[in-house]
Amino acid sequence: MRSALAEAAESVTPPDSGGRPGPRSVRFWAFPAGVAAVSAVVFVLAKPHLIDDTYITLSYAKNLALHGHYGLIADGVANTATSPLNVLSLAALTVVFRDAVFAAAVLFVLAQVLLALGLRRLGERIGLPAWFAPLGMALTTINPLLISSIGLEIALGAAGVVWALVYATERRPVALGVVIGALALIRLDLLVMALVIFVARRSFWTGIWRTFFAALAVAGPWFTISWFALGSAVPDTVIIKTLQRSWGEWSFTNGPLLYFQDYPAQTVLSFLPVALAAVLCLLWLALLTRGSDTARRILPFGVLALAGFAHYLAYSWLNVPPYHWYYGPSIAATTVFLAAAVASVDGVAFRQRVLAGVGLAGTAVVAAVAVAVYLAPGLPRQYAPLTSNHAASEQYLEIGEQLAQVTQGRKVHSAGEIGALAYACDCPIVDLFSDRGAVGPAIAESESRASALGKALIDLNFRFFDHTLAPADTDLVLEVTHEAPPPTALASWTITSPWSGTQQLYLVSAADARPTGEPW
Repeated sequence: MRSALAEAAESVTPPDSGGRPGPRSVRFWAFPAGVAAVSAVVFVLAKPHLIDDTYITLSYAKNLALHGHYGLIADGVANTATSPLNVLSLAALTVVFRDAVFAAAVLFVLAQVLLALGLRRLGERIGLPAWFAPLGMALTTINPLLISSIGLEIALGAAGVVWALVYATERRPVALGVVIGALALIRLDLLVMALVIFVARRSFWTGIWRTFFAALAVAGPWFTISWFALGSAVPDTVIIKTLQRSWGEWSFTNGPLLYFQDYPAQTVLSFLPVALAAVLCLLWLALLTRGSDTARRILPFGVLALAGFAHYLAYSWLNVPPYHWYYGPSIAATTVFLAAAVASVDGVAFRQRVLAGVGLAGTAVVAAVAVAVYLAPGLPRQYAPLTSNHAASEQYLEIGEQLAQVTQGRKVHSAGEIGALAYACDCPIVDLFSDRGAVGPAIAESESRASALGKALIDLNFRFFDHTLAPADTDLVLEVTHEAPPPTALASWTITSPWSGTQQLYLVSAADARPTGEPW
């Protein structure tokens, strides 16, 4: 028996290509070239406020590209980069450009262009107006949360999910498998979205083995290398983040309410697509079951929205902390669905033109407000539109350079945020994300909380982990306080952020450090 989604999955036939520009025409390349130019400008604006976790990724890329070493710091191997493909891509570009930040700019632009080409290909296939893809790109590009995630793997993941949708719609099982394999390397959780896209097809089992082996051929080599050489097949962040659970009463599920307290306008603008898509998706499903041609036409984008909701539910079930970029895949998916919904009502009839005009006017207002909110603090912005960091990355970068001079090669334990400091210091700053020895206790704690099946999977993942490694001994410790630094402080710096206000980051000897709890 086939569901309404499955029955409709291939009811759409490609429209007549008539006057559509081919790949050799100037018109064909004008759109991706425009997307590339705009995306480059967006990255230039975002560069001063790249978040600390972006610099964790950039540190991995820099070490791999310049030193042939997979780790956050040069002193030890680590496997805490959530996105291996993002690291590997950045490292390859860093080999060429010798600058990891510039490499991140290039990769962001390429990911945006890939997303744009995927949206245009889908739009053309189901007969949406030519302005659909530019609208989708505009709405995703100006979203405050997605801007705050630049440099991470969110843009690359959004492009990958859309191309999975392209190949699922075109029923190309091998190409679909290649993209699904890439998604596994971008973020394992994106497989939730890939699964929804895969099973929504009619007779989804057709070509399933070609899809499976293509995905395995792409993702298998890295996970095998990681399993043997790094000690775990999947990144250690899988257990680190799940061990963290929530921030007090705030988890992924209600996290948007937490961000609303500090960033009300940015939060509303960021999550508005999810809320609107939830309402429109119910309407779309109702129309689909009644045989609406319009609803059937945008079926691929309805499936994309359902994939976004499935991703949100999966993270809610995991009960992880509400790091803002975790919401990125759901927001990107629902934003594209909204653009498709607006475009789908356009037509030759007066009523259709009015509905499309109203939809475009509404999105134009939202876009204008989003731009105004972004520009309000002035340029260059010191902080991302949404951030939970305790300092601006520019502050951390400056402190990192000074820290290298103060520590003179001695090991330093971080105060909780390590990315930008490690990137600028190029010195041994250690914590759970850079110290392989510190992962052992986290593995044991994760196993103690897991079910029998969970424990078996953890044991399998860390089959080749060296459990004899002890946490690194540190000479110095970084600590944070809202008060004045203690007299024993060897150096101190004032750090500020809209999230945690003004604090003092200071350096003390390990003997003078405060007692600490579990590192996760």
